[in-house]
Amino acid sequence: MSEEGIDDGGIEGGGDDDDGESYRQSRLVTDSEGGFDTDRARARSLPVEDGELVDTDDLADHQRYVEGRGIYDERNAVNDLTGREWKYATKSVLAEGYPPDLQHDLRSEHGGQKPPRLCAELIGRFSKADDLVLDPFAGVGGTLLGASLCEHEGSGLREAIGFERVERWIELYGEVLERENADRRARGEPPLADQELRHGDCLELVAEVDREVDLLLTDVPYWDMDEREQTRNERETRESKLGAFAAEGGPEEGSATTKEEWLETMADAFAAFEDVLAPGAHAVVFIGDMYRGSSYEFLSAELAEAIDGGTDLSLAADLIWYDPSKDLHVYGYPHAFVPSMVHQHVLVFRAG
Repeated sequence: MSEEGIDDGGIEGGGDDDDGESYRQSRLVTDSEGGFDTDRARARSLPVEDGELVDTDDLADHQRYVEGRGIYDERNAVNDLTGREWKYATKSVLAEGYPPDLQHDLRSEHGGQKPPRLCAELIGRFSKADDLVLDPFAGVGGTLLGASLCEHEGSGLREAIGFERVERWIELYGEVLERENADRRARGEPPLADQELRHGDCLELVAEVDREVDLLLTDVPYWDMDEREQTRNERETRESKLGAFAAEGGPEEGSATTKEEWLETMADAFAAFEDVLAPGAHAVVFIGDMYRGSSYEFLSAELAEAIDGGTDLSLAADLIWYDPSKDLHVYGYPHAFVPSMVHQHVLVFRAG
């Protein structure tokens, strides 16, 4: 006889027979209205995937059920995600404001840094545990911190290498890691792994990488971010933190004088980077658009075209990171609409 709220569907229940052999568990757990009751299924320790019970006996040899995560396919060469997690990761918009943690007060000395947990999220989507991650424009090491976070908040540690021309940012990464690990130990948490941040020109350093890179994740230096139209009647030229960062580097660090030169420089740089990428590896690139004078500069589209056309990397996706915590500004009021940029493009390229 069927238990109340459980529909056998004419098929036997699961368990062990007299000889200890397992047999099928195919009963559906329903609520009072006949719908699938996920909570009851989990309470009965039944595997659930996309609102249905999983018959683990029906899984193929390359599949395994991971408790609380879903079905993992051993043929997955992209990442360590289950099918359920993969489905969520395909969303084209990342709408999350990340808290100012991991010693943000120190890291904010560099104006172009990205949240390490955002980096960890992307690393989890485009790499596997023990993979090698490269950030050729590393700044204060957000990508490196993200790779280390994956050991404790993801599927496993990634080794990471960063290149940086400004010695101060390398020193700051060390200070951040030292202080963060002191705080973690005080909380009884394991420390973050120390990753390698190399000083020098990325175009020279990339030639010294002695193993294939499984993921490139970087925030490229912006073109001409220091001069913007603030109102209809006033133009201010101001030295931004990101501008100060770019000015200390060479052409590949953002000092090209025209947008065309900047795009050419970026294409040449990624042509060099792709030489160390493993076949099928991804290059994930942060880039924001900008408003300059009275013109909207669609830098993301132009950079995507430059890299896709100037290298053997193929554009695979344009993700959007929307930061709901970003401050809004009154630009152009009351005469012209000028957007407050609360999003970044995350261009995803794939190596052949």
